[in-house]
Amino acid sequence: MDVNTVTAKILVTTLIASSFSLGMGAAMALDDPEGDIEHIRVRGDSSVKDGEFISASQGWVSGDTLIERPMLRAGEILEFIPGMMVTQHSGSGKANQYFLRGFNLDHGTDFTVSVDGMPVNMRSHGHGQGYSDLNFIIPEFIDNLSYFKGTYYANIGDFSSAGGAFFNLRDSLEQNQLFLGLGEYGFKRAVALNHFEAGESRVVTALEYQTYDGPWTEVDEDVKKKNTHIRYITPLLDGQLTVTGMAYDNSWNGADQVPERAIKSGLIDRLGSIDTQVGGESSRYSLSANYTSDTWNASLYVIDTELSLFSNFTYFLDNPERGDQFEQADDRKIYGGEIFTTLPLAITNGSSITLGGQWRFDDIDNVGLYRTQNLTRFGTIREDEIDSNSYALFAQSNIVLSDALSLSLGGRYDYLDVDVTSNLGANSGSESDDLFTLKAGLKYSVSDQLTAFANVGQGFHSNDARGATINIDPVSGDATEAAPLLVKSLGYEAGVNYTDNKTYNLSAALWRLELDSELVYVGDAGFTEASRPSERHGIEVSAYYWISHHLTTDIEAAWTKARFSDSVEGEGRHIDGTVPGVVSAGLTYYQRSNQLGFSYTLRGRYLSSRTVESFDEISPPSTFLVNAQVAYRQPTWDITLEMLNALDSDDHDIDYFYASRLLGESEEGVEDLHYHPVEPRNIRLTVSLKY
Repeated sequence: MDVNTVTAKILVTTLIASSFSLGMGAAMALDDPEGDIEHIRVRGDSSVKDGEFISASQGWVSGDTLIERPMLRAGEILEFIPGMMVTQHSGSGKANQYFLRGFNLDHGTDFTVSVDGMPVNMRSHGHGQGYSDLNFIIPEFIDNLSYFKGTYYANIGDFSSAGGAFFNLRDSLEQNQLFLGLGEYGFKRAVALNHFEAGESRVVTALEYQTYDGPWTEVDEDVKKKNTHIRYITPLLDGQLTVTGMAYDNSWNGADQVPERAIKSGLIDRLGSIDTQVGGESSRYSLSANYTSDTWNASLYVIDTELSLFSNFTYFLDNPERGDQFEQADDRKIYGGEIFTTLPLAITNGSSITLGGQWRFDDIDNVGLYRTQNLTRFGTIREDEIDSNSYALFAQSNIVLSDALSLSLGGRYDYLDVDVTSNLGANSGSESDDLFTLKAGLKYSVSDQLTAFANVGQGFHSNDARGATINIDPVSGDATEAAPLLVKSLGYEAGVNYTDNKTYNLSAALWRLELDSELVYVGDAGFTEASRPSERHGIEVSAYYWISHHLTTDIEAAWTKARFSDSVEGEGRHIDGTVPGVVSAGLTYYQRSNQLGFSYTLRGRYLSSRTVESFDEISPPSTFLVNAQVAYRQPTWDITLEMLNALDSDDHDIDYFYASRLLGESEEGVEDLHYHPVEPRNIRLTVSLKY
C-alpha cells in the first residue's frame, strides 16, 4: 500500500469521525487521567460574554494554537478561519492571495484585517484595492485571533463583505523564548521573544529574521525578512495603556505564474520562469497606543509603509521590443484611531449598547505604475498623489428578550472623501461619498448545548480613489467612466452551534451575499473598475472533536455558488477567480495528555477547480496538499519537524486564464491557463528554547 493510499485513508477516517461544522470553536478542559493535571485546549471560545458572538460565523483562536499547525508562509495563519484558503501567485515577500465565501479576494478586497487595532488593508494601493500584507506579523507574538464572516457587525466597515480577522498581540510572556529554524531551499529563521518588568509596567519584545531561496530552477528568491515588535504596558487611571512599535523590512526576487504552454513545450520546467528579473521591496513602520478600561476603549496609530513591486504577466504582448515588465509603487503614511464605550441599556435587565467612532487618513505621497525593463523605469503609465479621509460612527445593541432569546440591532454611518492629483490632469479631482448600513440578528439558546442564529446586514467596500476621479484611460487615451467610491452589499445568514464545551463543537451556516458591483483592479492601467452586480450563496460546516486526552480531530468545509446577477451579451455569469469548494481536515495525536513528549499532526487541504473565465469552460485541476508535523516538547525546550507538501504534489497554487505572448508567437498573443505551482516537498526543523 503506497503513501498516497495510506494518507487518503487517514483523511477519510478523519472526515467520518469529525462530521461537519462551522468553526466557532470551543474551549475544552481535559482532566488528566491521573487526576493531577488539568489540560486546557483552546480551539476558539464558546464561553464568551453573553451577547459577544452574534452570529454562527464568529470565532476566537488562541495564539498558542495558531503556531501548532505546520505552515509554509506566515499568511497561512488565516486558514484557522473555517472556509478560508491562502495561496500565492508570486514571490514570498508580497501579500498572499485569499479565498473565502466565493471570493477571490485577491490581496484583501472584501476581507478586512487589523493587527492590534491598526488596519492592514490599503485603500487605493499600487498593487490593488484593499492590499493586505501580513508578512510584518510574527506568529509567535500573537495572543489571539478573532474572526467573523458576513456583514452583521456595526463596528466593522470597509472591506468586510466576506469577513475579516483581528489579531491581538501578546501583553505578557510566561517565559523568554528563542526559536531557531532551518530547512530546505535555503530556509533559515530566528525568533526571540523577551520580557522584563519595570515596577508596575512591563516591556515585551519580539525579533524575527528569515531568509529563503525557494525551490525555483531559474530564480533565487533571496528573501531577507526582518521584523521587530516592542510593547510597553503600564497602568493608567483606572485602566491600562499599551504602546506598540513595529518595524518590518523585506526584499525578494519573484517567481510569477507561468503559461501552461511554456511548460508543455519544454521552454521551461514546472518550477521555471519567463521573466527572471521580477521581485520587490517592502517596509512597514508603525507606532500605536491603546487604552482600555472597564468603560472605555481608545486607540491611535500612525503607519509608514512602502512597496516597490516588479511583475510581468504577459511577457511580450504589449511591447514586443522591450517586454511587458512593469513596476507598481506605493509610498504612504496612515493616521487613525477609534474610541468606543459599552453602556447598560434600560430596556431589559442585561441589555447593553456599544457606541463608537473611527477615523482614518491615508496620506499617499506616490502611487505609481511604470513601464520597466530589467528593473529600470523607461515610461510612466500613471503617477498620483492621494489624500483619502474617512469617518465613521457606529452603534451596536444587545437586547435581552428572555433567558434564551436576544436581539442584536446595529448601524453605522461612513463618510469617505478623496483628493487625487494625477500626472494626467484630466484624472485629477475630488470625490466624496457616504452611506448608512444597518444590521440585525437573533440568537436563541435552544438548550445548554444548542444555539441558533439568524442575521441580516448591509456592508460595503470602497473603490480605488483613482477609479472614482478618472476621465481618461492612461494607456489608450479613451474616455473612461468613473467608478462609484462606495459600493454596498447585503448579507443574510442562518446558523447553529452545538457543543458540550468539553469534547465536541459542531456548527453550520447557510448564507447569501448580494453585491452592487464586483471590484476589479485593472493592473495595466492603474485604476479600479466597477464590474457587474453579483450574488453568492453557500454552506459552511465544521467540527472539532476531542476523541480522547491524546487524540483530536477537526474538519472545515465550505461550498459556494457565485454568479453575476445580470446578463451581458458575449459574457457569461460565472465570476472569475472563485473557488466553489474547499475542505481542510486534521488529526493530532499527543503521546501524553499534558502535551509533553511526542505529538504527531497530519493535515490535508483541498481546493476545488477554480473558475477562471465567465463561461466556466476552462477547468484547471483541483489542489490537494498534505502537511505533516512531529514535535517533541519538554518544559524548557521543544523540537519540531515539519514536512510541507508531504506527498510532493505538483498541483497548482493558483490559476488564471488570459492572453500572453512568448517570443516568436503571433502579435495577438495566445489565451492560455497561467498558474503558479505549489512548492515541492519542503522539510523544516525548528528548535525552541525557554529561559
